[in-house]
Amino acid sequence: MSLPEKVGQLFATYVYGGSATAPSASDAAANRAAYGVDTGAEVVAKYHLGGVIYFTWSHNLDSVGQIATLSNGLQAGAVASAPGIPLLISTDQEHGVVQRMPAPATLFPGNMALGAGRSLVDAYTAARITGRELRAVGIRQAWAPSADVNVNPANPVIGVRSYGSDPLLVAGMTAAQVVGFQQGAGVSVAAKHFPGHGDTHDDSHTALPVIAHTRAEWQRLDAPPFRAAVAAGVDTIMTAHIVVPSLDPSGDPATLSAPILTGLLRERLGFRGVVVTDSLGMAGVRQKYGDDRVPVLALKAGADLLLMPPDLDLAVTSVLAAVGSGELPEARIDQSVRRILTLKQRRGLLDGVPPVDPAAAERTVGQPAHQAALREITDRTVTALRNDARLLPLRRADRSVLVTGWNSSAFDNVGTLAAALAARGNRSTALPTGLPNDAKIAEAVAAAQANDLTVVLTQKAFDTTVTDPNARQQKLVHALAATGRPVLVVAVRDAYDLGHFDDVPTQLATFGYTRASMEALARVLTGEVAPRGRLPVGVPDPADPATDRYPYGHGLTWRLPR
Repeated sequence: MSLPEKVGQLFATYVYGGSATAPSASDAAANRAAYGVDTGAEVVAKYHLGGVIYFTWSHNLDSVGQIATLSNGLQAGAVASAPGIPLLISTDQEHGVVQRMPAPATLFPGNMALGAGRSLVDAYTAARITGRELRAVGIRQAWAPSADVNVNPANPVIGVRSYGSDPLLVAGMTAAQVVGFQQGAGVSVAAKHFPGHGDTHDDSHTALPVIAHTRAEWQRLDAPPFRAAVAAGVDTIMTAHIVVPSLDPSGDPATLSAPILTGLLRERLGFRGVVVTDSLGMAGVRQKYGDDRVPVLALKAGADLLLMPPDLDLAVTSVLAAVGSGELPEARIDQSVRRILTLKQRRGLLDGVPPVDPAAAERTVGQPAHQAALREITDRTVTALRNDARLLPLRRADRSVLVTGWNSSAFDNVGTLAAALAARGNRSTALPTGLPNDAKIAEAVAAAQANDLTVVLTQKAFDTTVTDPNARQQKLVHALAATGRPVLVVAVRDAYDLGHFDDVPTQLATFGYTRASMEALARVLTGEVAPRGRLPVGVPDPADPATDRYPYGHGLTWRLPR
């Protein structure tokens, strides 16, 4: 391989369009603006890319058959051009709030929901099914699982992407999903975000977070899931754009830190696979150095695969120049290329990549057996925190139910829950409020007074700094509780919301708002299944954040009516 071909293998980035060779006019223009060529296949050939990552916003993920055809086209372009090495095609399919596959893909609840379920078998099964659906459309790498231990309820970027706040729980779940994806489905994964992004107050997409853990705290809190991932044979570990002064006092983010990537990850944890950076377009890695220096410094620190540089041409040119000047020995480039090629060989990519069959992909993705597993697994994640009014399970089917509160435009969780309750004999009304203004709160209160029961859904209502700075969701819940009518509140993302609602005696958490989670919630509410989830995090008391209103492990269940 020539030096440019080897350097190309070190980069994975996005291309625009649903077709590798015939994108829409707007996608061709976007490729031209970013890369100087019109098509994804031409981008791959021009830069000798090691990988491509799919996104909805780059128009790669419209339908199952389309994704399979795109993957075939990009792989054909990679193999036909120098150096003729297949791509690692990837996407962010973590489950829950971070997943990219379109319908009818089997969309499992996220990591914190799985943590509430406590089942390593369920974690493995969810990963195996997800991996098989990804592989069916030609995606051979998932940027999952999140191995971060979410010990900071105010964490703006991890939260429910974590399995929980207990390092041992997170370690077990991480290992189970690594095995499920890689051995169960033959899809490579990346444990992230090393050395651990679970205790930040800032989002590394927009800032450079600093974690104050001592080295001993890192060993106790952050390291166990990554140790477990390494022991499970994880192919890749993704870096975090965070500063941890106890691990590297230089002030450099972990992505650019040799003491962290080489000293800790390689030498201390014994990781021999591919180290991939988080997106190099994120602000956290661009605070101290220019976009020409970041790729070079990441390689010098010990990274192998460079993800999504904001200017690919500049990044490639900078790495080539660093080799030419002697700053980066070519032997260092060779070391990373060997790791990447070894990964591709391990996943069967160097043996020739037969095209995936779009028709077979459509039969595989979302198949009935996968949907049945989804239902069983999701049922085990719903968590009941309070049932003081003995309202649950609902015993009389002929009732009027108002479903209101926060609603996802992608999943219509309010409408989905209302429909699921109606299918079980209730007369239900859906009234989504978003972040409600006073008029919408008044409308919801009037509707609650006209119904037998109100179910109100909240999403990050605890976060009155960024998500809901005026505490509109909290005001809605308190207004509904003040009606005196039966009300139950469901946190459909972070259970932390439920620390704010002492005036509501019936409280549940789903840790997600997908269709599967709302349908599982309906089954719990109506007594088809009993709640089995247990909190994978503690829920702090807002008046005394050092004290938990609901402790880790809390969860109610009850006998079902015969």
